[in-house]
Amino acid sequence: MFLFRTILSFLRNKEYRSLLTTSSIVLALGTLVYHWLEGWSWIDAFYFSVITLTTIGYGDLYPVTDMGKLFTVVYIVMGLGLILGFISAVYDHYRDERANGPRQRK
Repeated sequence: MFLFRTILSFLRNKEYRSLLTTSSIVLALGTLVYHWLEGWSWIDAFYFSVITLTTIGYGDLYPVTDMGKLFTVVYIVMGLGLILGFISAVYDHYRDERANGPRQRK
């Protein structure tokens, strides 16, 4: 229940919603470009977008076209800070909610 309340309170915050929207757009853009340039399935393209911007990089997928490689360089430079900022915001919000404990309803 705490996790559900934390997520809802996160989504109520306008700044967090903006960060979530921007992060979603960046991931969708990467998914679309990798699907188109590399010919990957939608799932593979989304998966690669996520593991690339979170710096996991398993190595099971990688771009083979020159345009895919160039896009990946630009995608990492532009998206890495945004995604890490989003992850940091989610963690900070969760930590603050946990520290403050459940709020009393009035």
